[in-house]
Amino acid sequence: QVKLVESGGGLVQPGGSLRLSCAASGFSLDYHAIAWFRQAPEKEREGVSCIPWIGDSYYYLDSAKGRFVMSRDSSKNVAYLELNRLEPEDTAVYFCAPGAYCTDVAADYVSWGQGTQVTVSS
Repeated sequence: QVKLVESGGGLVQPGGSLRLSCAASGFSLDYHAIAWFRQAPEKEREGVSCIPWIGDSYYYLDSAKGRFVMSRDSSKNVAYLELNRLEPEDTAVYFCAPGAYCTDVAADYVSWGQGTQVTVSS
């Protein structure tokens, strides 16, 4: 059974950092692209970034460039999204999704976790 579990969210002050995790079970993240999306209240799910199995990463949000960093640990079957210099506008539920290739279209991904809430507030 394919399962994805995101964790690492929380309440953080502006300028702070968080590291989100995406743990997979029932399949290997190897050979998959791993995309990160987020969804704020009353807004559509939007693509944040994607790390392909091979090649350079994609940052779909201009605001994510230079602040967010993706990585993966094959030995643990986990992907990470490090969020730095967080801003209130980053407040959202963050999701990971594996795919054959990187795309910022949520409908292109089949498996999703429950997401992890990130709240940036003073």
